[in-house]
Amino acid sequence: MIERVLQIGNKCAKLPLIQGGMGVGVSLSKLAGAVAKEGGIGIISTAQIGFREPDFMTDSKAANLRAMTDELKKAREIAGPDSHGLIGYNIMVATKDYPEYIRTAAEAGADVIISGAGLPVDMPAYVEGYDTKIAPIVSSEKAANIILKRWDRNYKRTADFVVIEGAHAGGHLGFSQEQLSHLNDDDYEKNYDLEIKKIIECVRRYANKYLTKIPVIVAGGIMNRAQADHAFSLGADGVQVATPFVTTEECDASREFKEAYIHASKDDIEIIKSPVGMPGRAIHNRFLDRISQGKDSISRCFRCLERCNPSTAPYCITQALIRAVQGDVDNGLVFCGDNAQYLTRITTVKDVIASIL
Repeated sequence: MIERVLQIGNKCAKLPLIQGGMGVGVSLSKLAGAVAKEGGIGIISTAQIGFREPDFMTDSKAANLRAMTDELKKAREIAGPDSHGLIGYNIMVATKDYPEYIRTAAEAGADVIISGAGLPVDMPAYVEGYDTKIAPIVSSEKAANIILKRWDRNYKRTADFVVIEGAHAGGHLGFSQEQLSHLNDDDYEKNYDLEIKKIIECVRRYANKYLTKIPVIVAGGIMNRAQADHAFSLGADGVQVATPFVTTEECDASREFKEAYIHASKDDIEIIKSPVGMPGRAIHNRFLDRISQGKDSISRCFRCLERCNPSTAPYCITQALIRAVQGDVDNGLVFCGDNAQYLTRITTVKDVIASIL
């Protein structure tokens, strides 16, 4: 087992591992609590987190904000009072009413908030006065510098930690279609390793300015000890892992959702365009076949993503993700990382962590 703690300001996790946030409903209290119980950092995704609430259809925002607090409380109960892990949220910048979600997370007592799917340039304003630690998700040195420069200039502070998410990750990706087309080039991995080192150097400059340590976490496609060791060799302080946790007993998704991963082959995993134009990675199914033939019907707007327009969107991503996580994987959207093809059985959080660290 890799013996190193992950110190984030005055908060500490026994293990240098973050469980990545997965919505809708894939990483909620059961998964995040189990990871924290083992000493890692468990992350609850706030993406339509209240989909099981009775008023979700009529007031999704109120349902989501209420569910955020409830899920964090349940996760802490699962982790237990003697846990050496941390619990927090993943909140997408693209979320409608983003500031309110960040404030709710801080008020609920989250240890950490991780934010991507956009540039969280104003996130510090929403956690002022709270002890919640915040991290942007970046995929390039340019993005890291933009965010940290804005936080420095406008809020006289810097990040508590930074997550670097590579192109092998699941769900929405911080890369263009053109960039993703080079993923299988012979020199891609070597070049992106250099980009990771540039990001780490950028973060280090701001850490030195503020006389602090800013841990850097590497994410995207990590599922074994060799890949984790490689990330540490580049200068990472920890790794973030998501897809391998889907096929665990503790994952909040349905059994059918987990089995979609288990039965997926390399050829089943593809890059798609989400309703807001962002590329994402998902498992091919009948739903993707259907929407490739024309626009799906949208009966209501759940106010999930800022840039989504129901009148022009090819389908409702909220409805598609909810159907999948509840078990209708043929008629829903099944996001995944590009390592899903290697998952062949239902395991446990403890086993996943052991295989990585």
